[in-house]
Amino acid sequence: MSAKLPENRGLETKRSILIVEDQRDLAESIAFNLSRANYETTVAYDGRSALSSLRGCRPDLVLLDVMLPELSGTEVASRIRTDPALSSIPIIMVTAKVDEVDQLVGLAVGADDYITKPFSMKLLLARIEAVLRRASAHRDQGTLLRLGDIEVNLETHEVRVGSQPVKLTLTEFRLLASLIGANGRILSRQQLMSKAIGPGVQVTERTIDVHITALRKKLASGGTMIRTVRGVGYRAIEEVDGEDQ
Repeated sequence: MSAKLPENRGLETKRSILIVEDQRDLAESIAFNLSRANYETTVAYDGRSALSSLRGCRPDLVLLDVMLPELSGTEVASRIRTDPALSSIPIIMVTAKVDEVDQLVGLAVGADDYITKPFSMKLLLARIEAVLRRASAHRDQGTLLRLGDIEVNLETHEVRVGSQPVKLTLTEFRLLASLIGANGRILSRQQLMSKAIGPGVQVTERTIDVHITALRKKLASGGTMIRTVRGVGYRAIEEVDGEDQ
C-alpha cells in the first residue's frame, strides 16, 4: 500500500521524494519533516508498492529502507537501476545495519548514498540536498561527461584525455560512459555487463575485467580514476582512496 501525503503550497517547483519505509511512524515523521522543507512526498510501506509507485510517477529521489516486506530494499534498488526509465533516479538507502559489507551491498546495487538509523532529520535533509545537487550537476552535463581530464561525448562517441583523442571499442566506450555517468557510484560487474554488452548476452564476469584492463591502458594517466572495489565491482572517481587499482 502507498499513501500520498499532503503537500505544502508554494510558488516554487517542489522536488518529489518517494519514501520507502515499513515502520509507519518513522515514514510519516520523515514525510512530515520533508514536507516542511518544501518537498513533495509519497510513502510506500513495502518493496512491491514502491515499484508500483515508481511506475505511476517518477520522483526526484528515492529514500529506500533496506529491510522491507515483499521485496528487500536492495532488490528494489537493483530493479530501479536496471530499468532505463528509472535508472537515473538518485537513491539514498536507509538501514539499521552498520556493517561495512551491508553498505557495500547497498552501493553495489546503485545507491548514491547510505544513512544508518537512528539519524537526525537535519542530517537526512543535508544528505538529500547533497545527492540532489550532484544529480542536477550530472543532468546539466547533457551530452558531455567529464571526470578529471577525461571527456566523453555521448553524441559523437569521442573520448579525450586532456587534449589527446582516445580510440575505444564500442564496449569500452559504453563501459567508460556508464562508470562516469554513475557519478561515483559503484557498479557491479553484472550491471556493467548489462550496460556495456547488453542483456541476455552470455559472457563471464572475467570478460568485464579484461575490458576494464584494456580501457585503463588506453586512458593512460586517466585510467587510474577507474577504481576496483574488491568483491563488488568498479567505480570512477577523481580522488584517490584506499581501493585497489
